[in-house]
Parts: sequence; structure tokens; C-alpha cells
Amino acid sequence: MGLCLLVGASGSTLTADSVRGWYLTLNRPPGVPPNWAFPVVWTTLYVMMGTAAWLVWRAPGVAPAQRGGALRLWGWQLLANALWTPAFFGLQRPLLGLAVLAVLLPLIGLAIRAFLPLDRRAALLMLPYLLWSLYATYLNLGFWWLNP
Repeated sequence: MGLCLLVGASGSTLTADSVRGWYLTLNRPPGVPPNWAFPVVWTTLYVMMGTAAWLVWRAPGVAPAQRGGALRLWGWQLLANALWTPAFFGLQRPLLGLAVLAVLLPLIGLAIRAFLPLDRRAALLMLPYLLWSLYATYLNLGFWWLNP
């Protein structure tokens, strides 16, 4: 869980200047939530993601190789997640953010699929993250489209 929160905290330091500057100048797609909602949602999602990984790590009767494979997928998706913020906010490149999301979304799906036979609760804890990431993809696409 600490690793997830570290990713979130490091991302927030990268976004601070852009959120108060560049981001405010962008044309917004319909359905953009207020800025205060993002840290609330992401903190919740990071706690859920960390809990999901912990459940898989502690899953009884699971072969270490199977657990390790699932947790590696989880780690790859967390890395891709960590790359989105610098791509979108740090470099101010929505198209690059979309490229990161094109990698992230399948990785989340693969992690969920790998978690499911090991601990159903872990897979279910990852579903809101997948849904929010799909919503984030819509937003990212909208920002790219509306701000050529």
C-alpha cells in the first residue's frame, strides 16, 4: 500500500504547478470533475490497489510462481500508472498521456484476470481502478481533442 501511496504522492508533486497553470487554460470535455475530487478518488484507489496486492501476496495455498506472476503484472500496471502524470502534466502532452493509457488499461485488465483465481476480493478491489482509468481515458482524449 505504501508503494501505491508513494506513486500518488510523487505524482501530486508533479501536477501541482500544471494544475494551477497549464491545466486551467485547457478547454474541458464534458464531465470533468472538480479538482478536489481527484486526490480523494486517487487516494481511495491507491489504498484499494495496495490492499488487492496484499491479499494476493498473502493468499493461502497459492504457488509462489503464480502469486509472483500476478504481482509482477500488478507492478507493471503501477509503473504505467506512475508514468501517466509526468506524460500528461509534467510534459503537458495529452497525446503522450493517451499512449501511456493504451498500455495501462490492458495491464490493469491482465492484473485483474491474474488476481481473480488467487483471491476474488483482490480482483474486485481493482475494478473501480479500471473503471476510473477508463473515465480518465475519456477525459484525456477529450483534453487532447479540444486542445490541438
